[in-house]
Amino acid sequence: MMTPMNPMTPTNKLPKPSAIPNSAQLNQAAIQTSKPSAKPSATDKPQHRDLTDIKDLKTDISHIHEFLGTPTSAAWLEAAKQDLPTLLQDHANCEKKAAGTAMNLIFRYEFHSDLQVKLAQLIREEMLHYEQVLALMRERGQAWQHLPAGRYAKGMLKHKRTFEPAAMMDILIIGAFIEARSCERFAALSEVIDTKDAKLAKYYRYLLKSESRHYEDYLMLAKSLEPHNTTHGGDILDGDTVNAAGSSVDSFSSTVSKTPTDADSLNVAKRVAFFRQIEADLINSPDAELRFHSGTPE
Repeated sequence: MMTPMNPMTPTNKLPKPSAIPNSAQLNQAAIQTSKPSAKPSATDKPQHRDLTDIKDLKTDISHIHEFLGTPTSAAWLEAAKQDLPTLLQDHANCEKKAAGTAMNLIFRYEFHSDLQVKLAQLIREEMLHYEQVLALMRERGQAWQHLPAGRYAKGMLKHKRTFEPAAMMDILIIGAFIEARSCERFAALSEVIDTKDAKLAKYYRYLLKSESRHYEDYLMLAKSLEPHNTTHGGDILDGDTVNAAGSSVDSFSSTVSKTPTDADSLNVAKRVAFFRQIEADLINSPDAELRFHSGTPE
């Protein structure tokens, strides 16, 4: 980065004659700049963008199974196996929406330094996954189609509290459940489609590590709002601060009301238990649509 000039320093001095390049030097410089640049190193390339060098990873997600209230049903796995194009289309939608949701949170809660860092990384990863799913679709000759969102996220968000910082905690916990369910379904799908679609199964196993980390990041950020941990990154995370920081964001501020907080309303374990039951009901109840996070097929 250039150092700003002092406005009082004269800047109209001409260079000394010896510093002015002659025509031969200019020609040589032009030749140098016209030469092809060196081949970028492996670290300069976007990692795994074309899916050709993805390793078949083994990731332990036993903690995901413990976090979730119910496993994915065999009926959903069979329906997904029989309609992979719809699943891929919704997977692409989910990756894009995950990045968009995280970006909204970054703008909404700009005072939370850890959230800024964690979600910036998450956004990059989700958009990379979005590119990768699009590449898989193109490879299979699958055209993009509009696919309405399922009931899953809305079914949890309608239980989000409207006062801060409780609303922030609920959004983060919901984010943790969405990422955890994605991770659980990637793992389950990779087993049932391995003989039918080995490349997609391998890709889903590759996603397990990042999706598992995303769930942990959301949960850690939610825990940072508990009363015993209300100082985070040098900022006080009380209702006044959250409401003030978010008052300029129309999409959120319309539902925000300032309510005194207490240890009980900001208890992550209790809110996790609350949303665990809601999420399990959405996964186990009949669902007319097949989506990546849909319920049991009707």
